[in-house]
Amino acid sequence: MSSSLTINSTLELRTGAKLPILGFGVWDSPQDLTVKSCLEALKVGYRHIDTAQGYSNEAEVGEAVKQSGLARKDIYITSKIWEAGDDVDLTYERCLGSVKKIAGEDGYLDLMLIHNAAVGAEPRKKMWLAMEKLHSEGRFKSIGVSNYGIGHIEDMKSYAKVWPPAVNQLELHPWLQQREVVEYCHKNGIVVEAYCPIVRNQKANDPTLNEIAKKHGKTSVQVLVRYCIDKGWSPLPKSDNPGRIAQNADVFDFQLGKDDMEKLDGMPQEKALVLAVDNESTK
Repeated sequence: MSSSLTINSTLELRTGAKLPILGFGVWDSPQDLTVKSCLEALKVGYRHIDTAQGYSNEAEVGEAVKQSGLARKDIYITSKIWEAGDDVDLTYERCLGSVKKIAGEDGYLDLMLIHNAAVGAEPRKKMWLAMEKLHSEGRFKSIGVSNYGIGHIEDMKSYAKVWPPAVNQLELHPWLQQREVVEYCHKNGIVVEAYCPIVRNQKANDPTLNEIAKKHGKTSVQVLVRYCIDKGWSPLPKSDNPGRIAQNADVFDFQLGKDDMEKLDGMPQEKALVLAVDNESTK
């Protein structure tokens, strides 16, 4: 990745839409803090907010967008559906609920994802068909998936009119690189987003990470965010602390060298903090 990247840089989705290279995650952000945190993120330059039905803070994200004073077209908003309804129509209504909560009756979302492949093949199909309908109506500008293995994405070919998905959002960091599914996504034009890029701060004392951070005059967290960017992924760091929100975005004045990347790429691979992705399963 070029060192000329800035916080305004984007990755192009297969729909032609531009996904900001850095996103702001609001997982586990309490409702009373979500508006404040999102406003802080937008103030320091983030232009992508990633929420989900399962986070119970979609309305607060929408409120922050309203209060920000920024034009809706200048903020990229993602949400995710966790559970299908009993049929495609009810699932469609469930998806539309996210649009209304965040962007109002006539609004749209830039990206909607199926949150988790582990819900099973039939619910995944219902969700995708409902999302395709909303995509065709312009209520979802792009549609994608999260926590999908190769088998899950391949299985979509049997029913999807829109394939491949625009995005696959995965837990990604040096200790969980998910190389097989990432390579598959890159080969198929699926943009990869990285959640938990800072490993929930569990690796703050790692000596190799700290050595690289010291070399660049950066924090270990900033190195982890930049690692994702230099891998061609779009990281979604999360914080409710104003100082850390700004710090996590301050990653565009340095670039990791080849030796830095090799050291981080060589980290032992560990278990997922959130969800293990099964690349073979279509269940």
